[in-house]
Amino acid sequence: MRMFKSLVLLFLVPVVRGSMVQLKNGGYEDIVIAINPELPEDPNIIKNIQTMVKEASTYLFNATKQRFFFKAVKIIIPLHWLPKPEYLSVKTESYDKADVIVANPYLKYGDDPYTLQYGGCGEKGRYIHFTPDFLLNDNLYNIYGSRAKVFVHEWAHLRWGVFDEYNNDAPFYVSGNSGNANVEATRCSADVTGQYIVQSCMGNSCTTRECKYDQRTKLYEAGCKFIPYKTQISPASIMYMQSLPSVVEFCDQSTHNEKATNMQNKMCNYKSTWEVIMNSTDFSNTSPINSASPPFETSFSLLQTKDRVVCLVLDVSGSMGSYNRINRLYQAAEIFLLQIIEMGSWVGIVTFESTAQITCNLRQIVSENIRQDFIKCLPKSAGGGTNICEGVRKGFEVIKQKYSNLDGSEIVLLTDGEDSGMSICLKEVEDSGSIIHIIALGPNAASELEQFSNMTGDMKFLITDALAHNKNLLDAFSGISSGSGNISEQSIQLESTARSVAVKKWMNGTVTVDSTVGNDTFFVVTWDQSTSPPDILLRDPKGKEYRTSNFTVNNLNVRTARLKIAGTAEVGDWLYWIQNNHIVSQVISMIVTSRAASLAVPPVTVKAHMNKDTNNFPNPMVIYAEVSQGFLPVLGATVMATVEPQTGSAVELKLLDDGSGADITKNDGIYSKYFTSFKGNGRYNLKVHIQGRNQTVKLGRRQSRALYVPGYIENGEIKINAPRPEVSDEEIQAKLGSFNRVATGGSFVVMNVPSGGTTDVFPPCKITDLEAQFEEDKIHLSWTAPGNDLDVGQADRYIIKMSESLLDLRNTFENATSVNTSSLVPKPAGTKESFQFKPENVTIENGTIIYFAIRAIDNASLTSEVSNVVQVAQFVPPKESLPDTLPTEVINNGVNVSIIVLIVTGSVIAVLIAVSITVCILHKKNRKGGPELRM
Repeated sequence: MRMFKSLVLLFLVPVVRGSMVQLKNGGYEDIVIAINPELPEDPNIIKNIQTMVKEASTYLFNATKQRFFFKAVKIIIPLHWLPKPEYLSVKTESYDKADVIVANPYLKYGDDPYTLQYGGCGEKGRYIHFTPDFLLNDNLYNIYGSRAKVFVHEWAHLRWGVFDEYNNDAPFYVSGNSGNANVEATRCSADVTGQYIVQSCMGNSCTTRECKYDQRTKLYEAGCKFIPYKTQISPASIMYMQSLPSVVEFCDQSTHNEKATNMQNKMCNYKSTWEVIMNSTDFSNTSPINSASPPFETSFSLLQTKDRVVCLVLDVSGSMGSYNRINRLYQAAEIFLLQIIEMGSWVGIVTFESTAQITCNLRQIVSENIRQDFIKCLPKSAGGGTNICEGVRKGFEVIKQKYSNLDGSEIVLLTDGEDSGMSICLKEVEDSGSIIHIIALGPNAASELEQFSNMTGDMKFLITDALAHNKNLLDAFSGISSGSGNISEQSIQLESTARSVAVKKWMNGTVTVDSTVGNDTFFVVTWDQSTSPPDILLRDPKGKEYRTSNFTVNNLNVRTARLKIAGTAEVGDWLYWIQNNHIVSQVISMIVTSRAASLAVPPVTVKAHMNKDTNNFPNPMVIYAEVSQGFLPVLGATVMATVEPQTGSAVELKLLDDGSGADITKNDGIYSKYFTSFKGNGRYNLKVHIQGRNQTVKLGRRQSRALYVPGYIENGEIKINAPRPEVSDEEIQAKLGSFNRVATGGSFVVMNVPSGGTTDVFPPCKITDLEAQFEEDKIHLSWTAPGNDLDVGQADRYIIKMSESLLDLRNTFENATSVNTSSLVPKPAGTKESFQFKPENVTIENGTIIYFAIRAIDNASLTSEVSNVVQVAQFVPPKESLPDTLPTEVINNGVNVSIIVLIVTGSVIAVLIAVSITVCILHKKNRKGGPELRM
């Protein structure tokens, strides 16, 4: 029982490292804002960050009804910026764990601030991204509003998991009722007023006109923009258009526009942003502050990064002699020292049993020879007791060979953890300022190990002895990369695969080296039985062959063969064949790592993790894999997740980025899937393989962006902003080719799984992409099929309901009018569904709006949540506004060509009208033309 409790406490934290923000008495502390190390030094970035957050604190305080403010912020300064007396050292903070990052956008396609959100409504986001231009260019005020307001908009995404109340993909919807329908801009609140405008430009001369209706969609034409009046009465909403001077609140129940076709309604079940905020733990743990302004002004700490300093603290106690642990340690640490740790880093090595010894003093890695020197310091035998505290203290001693304090340093502690005396140094570790990475071998690790890493905010791994191979330990070491943000310097895993190979049989495979990587490329083959290597053949894309004799085989019999490719590896598919020439079967693995090919082009990267690290059955879990290049999402990749239970066979799942099931947003580069195949209590391992192919993969654009305001109407004058800069699909697709990546999502722990097996406890997942439209006298519905268990399998049947009230469908779905679905048979999960029918007992007339929602039921009669609610509207636009009766061009002075024709015709017919009256009429017609705008 103790072993299982220890197992529960020791798991791999997601690769996406967590925020350190604390909320105390309404004040947010330990907010980390990190400046990307690639940015040139500019003190105005720091100055403007400070101004932005100070102003945002007051704005947030008032917007949350005197409840929250920004109390303490840490700004991480790049290493290459000149040191200053006011700069302190980073401790456990890092770029990778920052709440806000300041970095150039990849492809420089714009300066939209955005928040990366993985989860659903109410779930915290990953980080906020500001570009330096956003912080430095005051001309962007007209587009986004004040930086302080934008920061509060993005903070609401990040901290409270609310969503945007505008929608660039569905900017308009039909509102009203029979006989009184009209087209509205997607916004909150609906009290925000403005005009619907299309702008046309020829050269430097631009004109505007009112929008026309599209006969197909019955909404406004493409290119139509809602241009708000600069002066408004409505105080809401910050999640729609925070740039308006009147906007000082989030939409609440009284101002919320539940009919708007935006992500907030879709993701949060038509609840207002303020309702979601009120339901947060932040809200429940605080009370309003009796003050007209925040009780504290925001304080700032400026923290400068330094060279990476890492000490390996390795357990060599007697228990490490079991299960081949000491040899596995050597094999994995060798990969870390030769391939993973970045050039320029400082490294030392400590071993410990009852006492601790320094086997390698701190040295900077400036050559391959120094890397090889470190290998000589790795332990080869085990014996004695276990004193983890002694090992950690000796590691601190090594680090202090260079620095007077431990701030920002790292300890990689690898141990089987069988030590009951760890509690005596917990406080020492917490106060050290050092980051502790934990790799625990075996099931008997002390529970205090988990506290070590929790206190310092970094990674924890648990590697079981039950695995037939050492691949997971190798992957764990590969995952301990720098958190500096220097992605071009970090090792990237292209392949990690292992299998049991019978005598004289082959293990074959393909590894794609893409154009974004290729420097410092290693092919590593490991095996677990014979003393001599298997037969290896590796062929590069141009046909050059490498055989076993080209690989370096360690003469200490650690069963590793390594090949480093000289220069930059050839781009394309590398083929390998490995034959087991031993007398018995053995597990053979192939591991390939590389680094960026160019400082100018960021490599494709992957971050994989579960939505939580411990889970109580029957709660489902979600697998995430974020695939990106720079800050742009990579779309169209094939992402396969493999989940290995502690006992039993592995489960393979395809992760999707289609906006259905567990995936909240389509085409955001975050591939997701529910996981429900719980085989029992204990630890499960996650690994993700990603493959991109030229024909299907491309880059996308970030979601959850602050609204790019098209313009304003001020004092009767329409002022149009320059269009948002965009990059064409062809341009961004051309920059990305085929690639392979592997990411470990580590381990997670499941508890309370019934010992006698599980019954069906998971209903079909909520349908979130229901769409509807009129097709003549019929209604056409489409959606993505859910599964029998969430988004896996096949549902049994559907229930479709309709109503003239959106809220009735949401609140009393069962009482709404049913649609006959007897002919509708659910398809397998992930398949596109389509259903067409003619509504009965409904009078369809101009202005009729009908709302639809759907639920799925599985074969155990478990029912999904109510889907997103969609509308169909029978709306006949006013005849004079239809495209075939409205002008299609505007001349320079804004007079409509069609109107001129009418004037001339009228003049010919009315030949007896006095010339003076005709001139008057022409003058009035001219005044009705749209105003001319010059950019």
